[in-house]
Amino acid sequence: MAMPPTRPAPSPWPAASSASEPPLRYDSLTVPDAQDLVFGRAPYPLRCGLELELGAGAVFPEVNFTLPPIAITDATWPDILAQYREMTEGVLQRALALQAPGIVIEFEHLPPMTKHPQWGAEITAVLRQLLERAHEAGGLPCALRATVVDLRHEQRPPHLRDGPLWETMHRSFADCAEAGAHILSIESVGGKEVFDEALLRGDVPGLVLALGVLAPRDMAWLWQRIAEICDGSGGAIAGGDSACGFANTAMQLAGQRLLPEVLAAVVRAMAAPRSLVAFENGAVGPSKDCAYEGPVIKAITGRTISMEGKSATCAHFSPLGNIAAAACDLWSNESVQNVRLLSGSAPQAFAESLIYDCRLMNEALRRGQERSLRDLLVDSDQYHSPQALVISPQASVAIAKAIVAAPSDYQRCVAAAQTAVGLIREAVTQGDLRLPPVEARWLGRIESALAGLPSSEGKLLEETAAEYAHLFDAASYGL
Repeated sequence: MAMPPTRPAPSPWPAASSASEPPLRYDSLTVPDAQDLVFGRAPYPLRCGLELELGAGAVFPEVNFTLPPIAITDATWPDILAQYREMTEGVLQRALALQAPGIVIEFEHLPPMTKHPQWGAEITAVLRQLLERAHEAGGLPCALRATVVDLRHEQRPPHLRDGPLWETMHRSFADCAEAGAHILSIESVGGKEVFDEALLRGDVPGLVLALGVLAPRDMAWLWQRIAEICDGSGGAIAGGDSACGFANTAMQLAGQRLLPEVLAAVVRAMAAPRSLVAFENGAVGPSKDCAYEGPVIKAITGRTISMEGKSATCAHFSPLGNIAAAACDLWSNESVQNVRLLSGSAPQAFAESLIYDCRLMNEALRRGQERSLRDLLVDSDQYHSPQALVISPQASVAIAKAIVAAPSDYQRCVAAAQTAVGLIREAVTQGDLRLPPVEARWLGRIESALAGLPSSEGKLLEETAAEYAHLFDAASYGL
């Protein structure tokens, strides 16, 4: 399980990324055998936060919560702070009562909390203090993830590398790190201005332009800067990104029957190379929970990943409820509003659900039966939807192999897509996966479009200029 030769293998306990090192270029897999892609174990475990060890033989809950509908203003700010304190205290109370072996709290900013960096930092400081108290009082291993909002797409076409929106984001990252965040993350959206238009058209060349040309360029630039902030913070680590704005958008539209499931499944595979770029430019994990491309990332990098599934129904529905847990190191609820349920607050209730999910996985690990439980999780989902199929351990390793064998980001994206099409077609041919006629036609259409793509990204830029060049600022992508 060797790391790529372009940088020495990292320590099993990386304290922080190093933005001064040259970018990685993964050309081999750290986990080449799907049998070894399993929850709770990662080739490169990670120590973070307050005595929390990820990927070293246990799965931990990652609890994310948010506000009910409320205006975020100076006048409501005392109430907002009180709610975040209440939510965190309630979640930690359940974690201690249920003897959770550890926990991660994710503070995912709402847009005003990034636009006003002092607000995001203030909540970060409160949550960090509460985690420290729980650790000191009950010995709870824990960590705090702060996820900053990508503001840059509020301007059209987006200016990604300069201007007040980027400067505000940069300050928010730095302030959250200074306030005590252990992990910094983002769901970045470079390339989404093209992606959204191409997705609505079902246009494969446009999707490849967004995910294989534009998004990787922005990811490299952005994550080098996040890593720099972590390097100078004295403790924060660069976690990971998510293709949520891309692949999860496709998943939700497919769930509403607004686009084909096979297209959403192929988009899922196409988005993985883009998320890998974060790990080639300073990220050390754990990856973001809504990054269903996580198993591909884990197969390539050996880093820890966070995933979400059946216990994230408070945030969204999906066809990936069980299979998403197959390789997780953190198990998340995605996000839940601070509302009252019969049992208690919704954040408390979903924290308890996650803790029990993790108990089951951890008991399987203790007994050495993790592969048996993993296989049950996979087999219960993988042939009910092409979207589930492409995130199975076997499919993830196949897609990962295609990615690392490709010489450029553009070719990585195309190779991942072609592999996903091949996996879906094989499952249909073998009778394991049934596709309605309209889905089968779309699979053929996607396959033909991929086969007709030009050999270089430069040629693709030329061929798609009439449809998409007006949507993006070339300088923002170094073009």
